[in-house]
Amino acid sequence: MAGLIKQSDIEEVKARTNIADIIGDYVSLKSAGVGSMKGLCPFHDERSPSFHVRPQVGFYHCFGCGESGDVYSFLQKMDHVSFSEAVERLAGRVGLQLHYEDGEGAPDHTNRARLLAANQAAADFFVAQLGSPGAEVGRQFLGERGFDAAAAERFGIGFAPKSWDELTNHLRGKGFSTEEITLAGLVSSREGSSGVYDRFRGRLVWPIRDITGQTIGFGARKLLDDDKGPKYLNTPETPVYHKAQVLYGLDLAKRDISRSHQVVVVEGYTDVMACHLAGITTAVATCGTSFGVDHIKVLRRVLGDDSGIGEVVFTFDPDAAGQKAAVRAFGEEQRFAAQTFVAVAPEGLDPCDLRLKRGDDAVRRLIDGKKPMFEFMIRQVLSQYNLDTVEGRISALRAAAPVVAGIRDPSLRPGYVRELSRMLGVEMSEVSRAVSSALSHPKAETRETPRRYDDQPAEPQPEKQFSLVELPTDPATRLERDALMAMLQHPTQVGIDVIGRAVHTNFVHPSLAIVRDAIAVTVNTAAEPGWLDRVIAEVPDSLSKLVTELALAPLPERTERDLTRYVKDIAVALIDRDLLRQKAELLGRLQRTDATDREVYVAIQRELVRVEAERRNLREEA
Repeated sequence: MAGLIKQSDIEEVKARTNIADIIGDYVSLKSAGVGSMKGLCPFHDERSPSFHVRPQVGFYHCFGCGESGDVYSFLQKMDHVSFSEAVERLAGRVGLQLHYEDGEGAPDHTNRARLLAANQAAADFFVAQLGSPGAEVGRQFLGERGFDAAAAERFGIGFAPKSWDELTNHLRGKGFSTEEITLAGLVSSREGSSGVYDRFRGRLVWPIRDITGQTIGFGARKLLDDDKGPKYLNTPETPVYHKAQVLYGLDLAKRDISRSHQVVVVEGYTDVMACHLAGITTAVATCGTSFGVDHIKVLRRVLGDDSGIGEVVFTFDPDAAGQKAAVRAFGEEQRFAAQTFVAVAPEGLDPCDLRLKRGDDAVRRLIDGKKPMFEFMIRQVLSQYNLDTVEGRISALRAAAPVVAGIRDPSLRPGYVRELSRMLGVEMSEVSRAVSSALSHPKAETRETPRRYDDQPAEPQPEKQFSLVELPTDPATRLERDALMAMLQHPTQVGIDVIGRAVHTNFVHPSLAIVRDAIAVTVNTAAEPGWLDRVIAEVPDSLSKLVTELALAPLPERTERDLTRYVKDIAVALIDRDLLRQKAELLGRLQRTDATDREVYVAIQRELVRVEAERRNLREEA
């Protein structure tokens, strides 16, 4: 087996990689000033973005939960890969051939990379099989639902031949072991035997990809009458496939979701296809499980769900299962900052059937005609009661009032009170009293109590980490903090010579003084890649978080020109403060010195002239 990746290659891959591009596959990032970006933290739930990325520095940091690191640590934490796997993935992305200490090839071991490779090999195999004579039933299924060969290619649809070992033999021929293809969920074990057989047989197969586009599993649709399995068979839980966290089509939809701040949640693979082909390119679906909390976490990050301007549109079948799905979705509705809606097609058609019968425009009209989730739920509640009787209306009011009370935006409640009054034919004052009562006495069974997004405790640290928020707010400390931020974030704009002078000034705050000293001993490499790593290495572990926060905290200036002016001015202000301190000390000494001691007196005066000249030159240079 090959050895460790050479350090020079690790550094080269990191230098060639824009960390914002990688994190942007998982989190919708917005500008937070020149050279800084922010978004919702992928490591904890939050309402307002506190996750900052600074591409120039190559680091990220969350000011909410404290998670921080570089592009390698981000992939390790997000995708649960090893350090070597993170380097190998990014090397492939930038097209760099890695070299290893004991050889030229990549290590061959059963890990995430191997499981992904096995899944991709299986996906290629299934796609090739779709054109085979035995796949006629699969091509017919697609054709009957309005999907041509181009659509199949766009979504990577394939066919699993009706064979016990054709895929198994193919993958073994590609160098994959039985252990690897078993771990990937591509084969099943024979009961009472050590042998394996193909999991998917005689089925149409959809590749399930993660947000970055890597194939992590499959969904397979039954086609043959003699197939005794379920209608849809998915990959089981594997080290790379966790169905509760995966949304089919998200790899294709993520960019448009981020741009439009809208996501459409449908119920199946063909519904996703129909929506995308009809122009609704923000459609996604769950994979063999109901829509849940983990799905919401993923979507909130992609939506950039912090401003409340986004839209989440659910499509549900009108049958009993669809109504249950709607109730579940409503139970989680308050986890979104975005507004939630429901779209139900006429005649109970799902998006795939709607497109087939009425065309692409009908699918677009379905989404355009969405109704607010609360309105939908109120109608669902009222449909369970006989509103022609007094008893039925009173019972319906008692059931619907908590729904109206649960509306997050209080400015919307009066409108829904009026609407509920109209639907029931009950006096508005009576409805208002019922809603007020529900607000005062919320029922636990009505909906899940919303979970706060800022109450997640940080992971316990072996040593207490000093944080930026713990700094005092007096003017002296603020100046030191802001000057260090400027130097760490934009060393070339500040100027290496200015930094060299600034780090030899006196500091009031002891922790910031330690950071200053770390900058001082590494200042000669400030313009080189990896400088922040070197600064962090110089400080005690308890201050590493503080350095990272200083390097990533947003600066107040928004344009490049203003930023260059600001970072230099703030560093110069620090130097000027120190010169002013020196001047005050010299004047004090001058007052205390006997004028008859001419040698000492003249020396102090010369030093005063030097300090004044330095202050004057500093202002002129700035």
